[in-house]
Amino acid sequence: MKRGLIHIYCGDGKGKTTAATGLAVRAAGYGMKVLFIRFLKNEVSGELHILDQIPEIEVFHLQKSFGFYNTLSAEEKRLAEVVYGKLWNTAIEKAASESYDLLVMDEFMAAYNYGLIPHPEALKFLKEKPEGLEVVLTGRNPSETLIEVADYVSEIQKIKHPFDQNIKARRGIEY
Repeated sequence: MKRGLIHIYCGDGKGKTTAATGLAVRAAGYGMKVLFIRFLKNEVSGELHILDQIPEIEVFHLQKSFGFYNTLSAEEKRLAEVVYGKLWNTAIEKAASESYDLLVMDEFMAAYNYGLIPHPEALKFLKEKPEGLEVVLTGRNPSETLIEVADYVSEIQKIKHPFDQNIKARRGIEY
């Protein structure tokens, strides 16, 4: 693979992280080196147990999880800005200095839209990323600028979801 492309998996439907995880596993199956970064998610998720067991995939784990940004206090938001700012810097430094074939940034859109990732810096990275690096960004509501930079944009639309019937997230299915 000579030229890495940029994927966006967006929308309000279930399956954005699942699609990104599937691509990471597919790439690893061919011996590709994968970096998997998660923004605004907790560390309790079934896919992490499997991804951590695949030698070709490096999952970056955080010591602190914050949950949904709009439920955080002002102090928690300030702390989240610091933690996710460091995570962003780690992601771009590792992607630029190590020979990864695929970089997955799960819930990138939320971090970007909440200003936890600096917009000019993110756009610069995406436009100037290492040539062979494939990048996957997931989340809701990508900006028009991000859509323009991407090579793939796949929208996962919710038609119906158990959450609408007050069915809570189930272990092994939604997390």
